[in-house]
Amino acid sequence: MSGDQIGSLAYLVLLGVVIAGWHLVANRRQLGKLAQQAAIWIFIFLGAIVAVGLWSDIRDTVAPRQAVMQDGAQIVVPMQPDGHFYLTLEVNGTPVRFVVDTGATEMVLSAEDATRVGLKPEALVFSGRAFTANGMVETAPVRLETVALGGVVDQGLRAVVNSGDLGESLLGMSYLRRFDRIEISGGQMVLER
Repeated sequence: MSGDQIGSLAYLVLLGVVIAGWHLVANRRQLGKLAQQAAIWIFIFLGAIVAVGLWSDIRDTVAPRQAVMQDGAQIVVPMQPDGHFYLTLEVNGTPVRFVVDTGATEMVLSAEDATRVGLKPEALVFSGRAFTANGMVETAPVRLETVALGGVVDQGLRAVVNSGDLGESLLGMSYLRRFDRIEISGGQMVLER
């Protein structure tokens, strides 16, 4: 600690002692109630310190995130509370969150995500059709300049843009097939190249 920090700490301690002393003298007839209120404030203060100290652990438990290990060769993806696996890939330099869908043949971008990565859905030709759980939708084939996951960058990948109301982009088998191993066990998915 520097001299300024020690001086500031001494000032705050002295100020706290003066305020606590004044409060003690002013409420000397109700010492039981004063002790109860002091204990409540001490517990609130300690609880706040514990919450701040454990925040990163709490955040990882409530909303676990993907981990990339071994120079991008292995990706560990925790299952989310809704039972799905989500991966964030950089598409044309823009982070896009995908739901992993082994039932989808293609990599499917929602119209919103397509716009974010630099594609113009209004200029695309929706010549394809896909049959989904919600019925038939039109799709437009596109080529993505770059798709990055961890340290691995793929170029010129084929994908489709969905014309329907797609809440999240889908990461289908055309991308997942690029991995040598896909394993789902123990509440996590492991992808290896």
